[in-house]
Amino acid sequence: MTTQATPIRIGYVPLNDAAPILVAETLGLFARHGLAATLVPCASWAALRDRIAFGLLDAAQMLSPMPIAAALGVGGVGAELRVGATLGRNGNTITFGHRLVGEIIAATGEFAYPLPAASLAAFLEARRAAGNPPPVIAVVFPFSSHNYLLRHWLAEAGIDPDEDLHLVVAPPPRVAEMLASGEIDGFCAGEPWGSRAVDLRVGRIALTTGDIWPGHPEKVLAFAASCPDGMAVAAIAAVIEAGRWIDDPANQRDAAQMLHDAAMPGVPALLIEAGLAGRISLAADEAPSHVPAPRFFADDASYPDPAHGAWWLDAMRRWGHVLPAADDPVARLWRTDLWHQAIARLGAVPAFPAFSPADQECPT
Repeated sequence: MTTQATPIRIGYVPLNDAAPILVAETLGLFARHGLAATLVPCASWAALRDRIAFGLLDAAQMLSPMPIAAALGVGGVGAELRVGATLGRNGNTITFGHRLVGEIIAATGEFAYPLPAASLAAFLEARRAAGNPPPVIAVVFPFSSHNYLLRHWLAEAGIDPDEDLHLVVAPPPRVAEMLASGEIDGFCAGEPWGSRAVDLRVGRIALTTGDIWPGHPEKVLAFAASCPDGMAVAAIAAVIEAGRWIDDPANQRDAAQMLHDAAMPGVPALLIEAGLAGRISLAADEAPSHVPAPRFFADDASYPDPAHGAWWLDAMRRWGHVLPAADDPVARLWRTDLWHQAIARLGAVPAFPAFSPADQECPT
């Protein structure tokens, strides 16, 4: 007797770190775990949040701070979501347009990777003295790792992100074209969009968010409150298996082709592959080089650590996005029990706890 697969609707935004979801579907891993997955592409994080909040999705790739924002009802939409896994570590770039790069070089004499925040501070001081407005820098969502890691980096050099820059929100697939049109001067977004800006000869990569917090958590796999635990565990197991497969260098070319075909047909597969392998071209005509903190997916990288959720909540409080006395929902949202059930289902227990080395702890 054949057991009927359980339908599940999973949303994603076209990015390299959607790879565990897209690869799990292509390799039949959802089906192996008893699920009939329908993958739903979303053009922006706001669209994805709305779909899961209003019951149109059972699960979704989400920015790590988004479930906290939804639980607290900030940003206009409230929902009680559960974080069952982290989809990957590292993987964003801070990319500047050539005009901004030229102005930084004129003010400081160089533009070195990774760009010190102090160099940007010196440039901003010169820009203010000349009476010029702040540069326009895009992040992908107000409640995002991109926004909070960018702000952390800036603040360490005494830069006020809300006064010295003009921060705006833009969907990841649009940031390269917005840089090309002059709508923005730079952006912080997940790969491959920084590399795409370099490939289009409209930008240069200043640093990665892994340079700010090595091994930082990136997207998570979140589930609607209505999604049964058993369905969530099956989906988590599938994406953990996919992450293991992607992290094998022998599979990364095939994984990149899957992402290209399923989600990003306008981006060369070789560009996607380089990002999966931790190689990035920092500027046009430069060969890809290995970044110090590459993206990775497998096993303990997928552990949904509540300490990481606590860091995002602290950042939201620091920047006034939630009140200091706001409820702390992290303990109930970060469902480590679901992850452990998925790991047990796969018959392997990775090193635990994740990220004990000092250079991978949450920044202070």
